[in-house]
Amino acid sequence: MSCLITMSQKELHRLELIQRIRGRSLSVVQAAELLGLSRSQVHRLLQAYDLAGADGLVSKKRGRPSNRRHSEDFRNLVLDLVREHYADFGPTLAAEKLLERHRIAVSKETLRQWMMEAGIWVSRRERKKRVFQPRGRRDCFGELVQIDGSLHWWFENRGPKCALLVYIDDATGKLLHLRFAGSENTFDYLHATKAYLQQWGKPIAFYSDKHGIFRTTHASKKDRTSGLTQFGRALYELNIDIICGVERANQTLQDRLVKELRLRGIDTIAAANAYAPEFMADFNRRFGKAPRNPKDMHRPFAAHENLDGAMCRKEIRKLSNSLTLRYDKVMFILDPTDRAAALAGKKVVVCDYPDGRLEITDGEATLPYRTFDTLRSVHRSEGVENKRLDDMLALVAEMQAGREQQRSKGGPRRTGQTDHMFGIRDGSQSNGYQKRGTKPGPKTDFTKDPVVIAKRQQALAQLKAAE
Repeated sequence: MSCLITMSQKELHRLELIQRIRGRSLSVVQAAELLGLSRSQVHRLLQAYDLAGADGLVSKKRGRPSNRRHSEDFRNLVLDLVREHYADFGPTLAAEKLLERHRIAVSKETLRQWMMEAGIWVSRRERKKRVFQPRGRRDCFGELVQIDGSLHWWFENRGPKCALLVYIDDATGKLLHLRFAGSENTFDYLHATKAYLQQWGKPIAFYSDKHGIFRTTHASKKDRTSGLTQFGRALYELNIDIICGVERANQTLQDRLVKELRLRGIDTIAAANAYAPEFMADFNRRFGKAPRNPKDMHRPFAAHENLDGAMCRKEIRKLSNSLTLRYDKVMFILDPTDRAAALAGKKVVVCDYPDGRLEITDGEATLPYRTFDTLRSVHRSEGVENKRLDDMLALVAEMQAGREQQRSKGGPRRTGQTDHMFGIRDGSQSNGYQKRGTKPGPKTDFTKDPVVIAKRQQALAQLKAAE
């Protein structure tokens, strides 16, 4: 009666040599050299073959549990911890955290099999396959630095949705800088890039996606002189190229970093930025690669290059004969110095810095100025005695509360600025009124509000009575 025998490649090789010995085409000494065994071991294999045939060469441990296997209680303990703390972790990261936080050592491959059998983890073969076109790494550190931002729930349900700006070296795969921000905006990218350049120096090029911060789609409208965005202009001044592609560097971070923030209870941007250097050091130790060429391609700054002066938003304005200019609905009035008077009717540069500073310069020196905000609300002092003036100011403040006050649509998003002069104060709130918010529809909708009409009629009646 025939039966099916399962043999490994090693056992099949042994069977072939044993059969050749019995066929007298190979000696025991030659077979021992080919198998890497002693002659006595080859004789034992011959005896097993004579007694049981090919089945005698099969390992007797096949199909039996290993003597080095973990106990069932230990396996259940590990899976309980994974379900409680690391249900959405991969086997590699879960094995690291079990050793780091619980002092439980288990192989990542063993844990992978346990998690798959328990239904916690799905193997890559069962997932939908994705097609990637491979691209070789650059040879030198600092030759190409990938820069990317990801708007994601980094704090999950513990905090607000925010963006992570990532700088990763292409040659080594090391994280060089991380910055959490409220959104992807020019000022936060200028903040992060300035910190990166201060620490590492100038790379040959940045590699980014096609976000509007890096690449302008309407150059003739945004910057008729160079066709660059504000971020691109800053890199151009520092002799750093930028290449726009489609690669992204945040997939691993959205897995590991989110879980590290969860384990540490971090739920604010400030706390996440404080933790970022520790995470980068651990990430680079685990995943960083040595470059093929040990040369560091980061360059120092030239004598004529000004990092602080480049990392800002710059716009050109024409100075009026009365030494005034407008920027983002604020009037800037230059002090009448000899230098400013000589610039009347000429162009000056407005430098809007990420830290909230704003300078007006002629390219060589900073010009002192005063400001007048055209969106400033009416504010009543608490000591107003004139009833007529008080009522009229109350009416104006009430009208301002319903009017949508906003800066120029072409102006910068100031999410990334820590402190600036462009905040719009609401006078009605300072006087005890509740802000109504923006009403939908045209402006006439607010003027037809019965509450506002009643207040207007009351103010006009008091005005007539006083007269």
